[in-house]
Amino acid sequence: MTITFITGANKGLGRETARRLVGLGHTVIVGARDPERGAAAADALGARFVRIDVTDDASVAAAAADVTAHEGRIDVLINNAGIAGPLGDPGEPTIADALAVFDVNLFGVIRTTTAFLPLLRRSADPVVVNVSSGLGSIAVTHDPARIESTVVAPLYNSSKAALVMLTTQYAKAFKDIRVNAVDPGYTATDLNAHSGPQTVTEGTDAIVRLATEPSDAGTGRFIDRNGPVAW
Repeated sequence: MTITFITGANKGLGRETARRLVGLGHTVIVGARDPERGAAAADALGARFVRIDVTDDASVAAAAADVTAHEGRIDVLINNAGIAGPLGDPGEPTIADALAVFDVNLFGVIRTTTAFLPLLRRSADPVVVNVSSGLGSIAVTHDPARIESTVVAPLYNSSKAALVMLTTQYAKAFKDIRVNAVDPGYTATDLNAHSGPQTVTEGTDAIVRLATEPSDAGTGRFIDRNGPVAW
């Protein structure tokens, strides 16, 4: 049975990913910062809850220790937790704002992946899925035909671009683990005040695909629900 750990899984894309993977037979561990919301989501989905704050070293270490004690391994790690940060005028965000966004969207992925590597390496087919964004693609954000080209979100976009590069570096370094990034697309979630035209089910199509594809599917890729995303 495939054991999957998802960060930020109490709502939005994370929760829908958990729901779909439970339906596909995965043993899903719902990772979330808020214990009440996380436990409620896990109970509703038929999953197990583990508290994790990806910005806190001790919390991440405790989550990995909890999974080690209970499941003993994971097969899929989905780094989904993310925040938007300030939008608009690039001259307004402070260094504190920048650190807060990167602490979740990039450093949180590094913390979590590093802590869970021993658990992944106990799997016969380990997978890491990093939830990035089309806003992290230079090509997409410069394409006038794409809505992403109209968005000014310097901290969020920069953090997601960095996550894509981190993904490619992990893919090169971890020869024994399949590591890929995903653009969910413009999906209606709390992150965008539910303004996106896609449903959360549509937004999780590519995440679920990467979490369930065969072992020879490839590593170091960036995809959305329609296929490869330009860098």
